[in-house]
Amino acid sequence: MSPQDPTPTYSLELFPPKTAERMERLKSEITTLNTVSPRYFSVTYGAGGSTRKGTFETVSWLRSQGIDTAPHLACIGSPRAEVEELLEHYREQGIERLVALRGDLPSGMGGGLGGDFRYANELVEFIRERTGDHFRIEVAAYPEYHPQSGTPDRDLANFKRKVEAGADAAITQYFYNADAYFAFIERCQAEGIDIPIVPGIMPITNHSQLARFSDACGAEIPRWIRRRLEGFGDDLASTREFGHEVVLQLCRRLIEGGAPGLHFYTMNQSGPTLRLWQELGLPTDD
Repeated sequence: MSPQDPTPTYSLELFPPKTAERMERLKSEITTLNTVSPRYFSVTYGAGGSTRKGTFETVSWLRSQGIDTAPHLACIGSPRAEVEELLEHYREQGIERLVALRGDLPSGMGGGLGGDFRYANELVEFIRERTGDHFRIEVAAYPEYHPQSGTPDRDLANFKRKVEAGADAAITQYFYNADAYFAFIERCQAEGIDIPIVPGIMPITNHSQLARFSDACGAEIPRWIRRRLEGFGDDLASTREFGHEVVLQLCRRLIEGGAPGLHFYTMNQSGPTLRLWQELGLPTDD
C-alpha cells in the first residue's frame, strides 16, 4: 500500500461523447476546465466497453494537448488479451495513471459476465503483473457501500482486496453526507488501509437527472436535500443555486476534515465545477 500523498489531488472526470458535434463541444469545455490546471482528467469507459471508440478518441485528444489523463479500464466482459492490448496502447501514449474498475454489465447481458475477470481486484492484480509500477492505479470506493455488495462489511472487504492487489489510491462514489465519508475513512484506517481516498463530487444542476443516477448507483440524497429540490419543480435557476451551496459546503467540510483532494464529476460541463473550484480557492496551476 502506498503512503498518503502530501499534496492534495484535485481532478476532473469526463465521459466520451457519442457524436462528432458533441466531441467538438467537449473539447471547448475541456479547454475551459484546463485553465485551473487540474492534476488530471479521467475518462469513463462504458459498460462492456460500449464507449471504447469514444474513450480512445477523447483520451487521444487530451494527450495531444499535453493534458495528464487517466482512462477508466473496466474488466467485466473483457478477456485478458484485450486488457493487455489496452495497457500497451496507453503506455505508448505516455499515460501513467489508470482508473481500474469492475464495470457494469451492458444491458441485455443478464447474469452472464463474460471475459476473464470477475472483480476489480483481479484487474488490479493483472495490471501489476503485466506492467509493474508503470501505472498509478486508482480504484473505486463507496462510503455508503456498493448496493451489490449486500453489507458495509462485505463492501469494505472488497475494497481492501483491491488495495492489497496493488491500488495506489481510490476515488469515491459521490455522496452528500460528509459524515458517511469520514466514518468510512475511520473504518479503512482500522483495517490498515492507508492509501489516499479522494471524495467524488457531483455538482447538483438537475434534480430528475440526479435522482435517476442516484437510484441506479446507490448514492443517497439526504431527505432534506430531496425535499428542497422537489420544491423547486422546474425552476432550474433555483435548483442550481441551492445545489451549488449544498456542494460548496460539503467540499469545504471535506477539505477542512483532511480529505486528500477532490474528484469532480463534471458531466462534461465546465460551469458548475469551475464555480466550485474558484469559490473553494483550489489551486489553479502546478
